[in-house]
Amino acid sequence: MAGTILAKGKEIYKIGQPMTALHIITNGVVNAYYPGGSYTLKKADVIGICEICSEVHFLSYTAAEETSILTYPINNMEALGDLLQKHPDAARVFMLSLFRQINTLLAQSSVSEMNCATLHQNLMGDYEKYNSLCSRYRVQPRALEGVLDVASYIVEEDPDIWLNSYYLGLQNIYSGEHAKAMVTEPGISLGMLRKGSLDFRKTYSVLEEQNNYCSRILQYYFNSSSNDLFDFYTSLYYKLGAGSEDAVSLCSDIERMIRHFEGNPSLDASQVAARVGGFRSKMAAISKPASADDSKDDALTASILSELAGSMNTILEFAGSAFDEADSFRQHIIAYRELDDKNSLDDVTTRLRRHLTAEFYSLYAAVFERTLSAIRIPIPVKMFLYFGYVDEELAGSSNSVTLYNLTFGMEDQSSFGVYTFYDWLNAIYRGDKSPSRNEFDEDYSDYIHKQKAQGNLTASQVSAMEQDPMSKVNFELQNMFLSVNKVTFGRISTFCPVFSAENVLKDLKSSFVTAAKINKALESIRSVDYSAFYRESMDYENMEVMGKETIHLEYLPDVILAPNVGIRGIMWQEIEGKKRNSPGRIAFSIFHMEDLTATMVRLTGEFRWEMCKRIQGTRWNDVSERSMTSEYFDYVQFYRKNHDLSAEAKERVRVSLQRAKNSFKEMFVRDYMIWVLFEGNNSPRLNKVARRIMFSYCPFPAKLMAGMTQNPLYSELLERYKVLTGQRVHHLEVLAQKIKNSGGSIPNTLTAEIAFAKGSV
Repeated sequence: MAGTILAKGKEIYKIGQPMTALHIITNGVVNAYYPGGSYTLKKADVIGICEICSEVHFLSYTAAEETSILTYPINNMEALGDLLQKHPDAARVFMLSLFRQINTLLAQSSVSEMNCATLHQNLMGDYEKYNSLCSRYRVQPRALEGVLDVASYIVEEDPDIWLNSYYLGLQNIYSGEHAKAMVTEPGISLGMLRKGSLDFRKTYSVLEEQNNYCSRILQYYFNSSSNDLFDFYTSLYYKLGAGSEDAVSLCSDIERMIRHFEGNPSLDASQVAARVGGFRSKMAAISKPASADDSKDDALTASILSELAGSMNTILEFAGSAFDEADSFRQHIIAYRELDDKNSLDDVTTRLRRHLTAEFYSLYAAVFERTLSAIRIPIPVKMFLYFGYVDEELAGSSNSVTLYNLTFGMEDQSSFGVYTFYDWLNAIYRGDKSPSRNEFDEDYSDYIHKQKAQGNLTASQVSAMEQDPMSKVNFELQNMFLSVNKVTFGRISTFCPVFSAENVLKDLKSSFVTAAKINKALESIRSVDYSAFYRESMDYENMEVMGKETIHLEYLPDVILAPNVGIRGIMWQEIEGKKRNSPGRIAFSIFHMEDLTATMVRLTGEFRWEMCKRIQGTRWNDVSERSMTSEYFDYVQFYRKNHDLSAEAKERVRVSLQRAKNSFKEMFVRDYMIWVLFEGNNSPRLNKVARRIMFSYCPFPAKLMAGMTQNPLYSELLERYKVLTGQRVHHLEVLAQKIKNSGGSIPNTLTAEIAFAKGSV
């Protein structure tokens, strides 16, 4: 072990250099660089601990200031084991540094994933807007080669969502007194260091993949040929002139591109600077058109901010005595507001977020109950219920004004099956919807009767709770709300339900989820997988003529919008309570910052899997009773022996299963996404066996199939499907003729079933 002083700017390691030692920082700061970003290492952090299982460094390190380090020559796990045996105190330092670094990288991977989705959405939107403007002004548009082939970002191997909590928990344990006992066992320390190093490398690989994806997208904005969106927009601006109707909008978009991409390490800095400089020079010679009555807009904004001043006090006063933690909540909000890094993973910030989260949910319950009897609900209170808004300074002035304006346009969209969380609770209170099942798969009735059986409730209390709508609301708040709000937020380690500007990484208006956007996403899925939300049922209304003939009825899912800014969606439950023929429940953030359609496709895949399992029961994976899950289970379990798969295809299945972490469900969902997003656009990606299963249980509509008749990959499947469909249609048409011949009228359900069988619904 030796002490060394490093000068500021000293490059300690480059990527690819041999891994020969660990270095504990005793004073100073070191920057660690990974693809697309960096983080800082400070006193007591260990350089190289995250790469201990690697023969070479895959991070680079540079001293950010004069730094002192202690060096431990270690080049393999055996040497590390010997060190831990001799110096058990070092294990705690090593592990705390590893946990801090991996938590930092895990948090960054969530942000990076969202950036990928945002970049793709912006790219498609900017290109579409350019073509739209060219069409409006009758300008010949230029083609951006390859842009329409750019797919939305799909994570190949996302880090496990529980890893954040896992390593945060370990960090807390090893920061406390229990660490002394644990570090005396070098085997435990060595195992944890090895696992952490491997998890760090996997997360690093995801970030590397995301960075490569972002770099490819950026080339469509700035590239060496100048055939890019920046040139498209600037050229169109010059052509239309500063006085055109869309000049201000075009200029705003160009400035946005400059702000977002100037200085990006993935682009040639000198090239970008030269082109931006050229644009600035030309703009200096062009007189900008006056915007529409700026003073009036400024006055309106000032009026809104004046109305929102003291929002937290307005919300707490509205809750009244029902919320007895008002003083504590106010102090925690102020402390949270003053933090420089609200997403920090240090102990103080983590503890503050935990307190705020618990108090937020208590306040939400109190405020909701108060709205049931209130004559007037103040705007800040509505913003709290819809968006999790609490404080105008924490939300930021611009965001506060946006939320204010959105609140005025909010309507109950439950007739479309889309609910804000506030409207969802109202639906439960009115009895229109039943509470969701809890984490033990118990519905409300099961739960209260179980409490009675355990002696926690009396018969009279159970009877009262069965009739009390607020008890049902509280059950939803204490179970579904806590889980869904955190999962849809996406970054579990830094989750806080309070609306904060720090979490807004995309324009709020464009990410705001509406019934129209939900319906558009569902329609895009149903245009490929038309039977996704249909259930088999008996026609009870027409039993006299239909007998035991089964029909298919569609139950589109209820979509619940959690009051947060998030990046995930969740398929919460596939049916309502125990009723098989009922809508499932899907949840999104009300501001969803990823591609909504891609997320909906994933959730539909999960829904299909879970629905099939529920229908099949314990025999869901028994191939003797053929179903989608049993056939897919059999395919994945025995793919090595499948003669229909080539050696190359088997290897791809092995890799896919590994990426899905050996989860058959996750692998199915990934295949389902490929089926809808690619195969549904006549772009085959699946192997022969997976395609056959998808074709059998998630068939394309007739119109789509008609366009695939010339594709040899589908010809055999189409012929088989044509025969089966023909038999079903013939059977139904014979039944219809019998009803007609007997003088009866053909039920609408039978007509609809014939259309369903033909794939023409």
